[in-house]
Amino acid sequence: MTLSSMVISSAKYITHPLASPPRNGGVKAIFDGVELQVPLDPDNRHYAEILRQVDAGELTIADAD
Repeated sequence: MTLSSMVISSAKYITHPLASPPRNGGVKAIFDGVELQVPLDPDNRHYAEILRQVDAGELTIADAD
């Protein structure tokens, strides 16, 4: 199964735990029912798929709490 065939049912930014002031440190996303914490690294295959779906208008990343 390729990443592009995976279903991302939700995506939400998470705050970097040590950043001051707070900033986004990753994305909590559910890929095919499995929750992953994905780093904001364009070389990370999961983050690249999140960005692809956002660019295609298929996914929106919610703001961090």
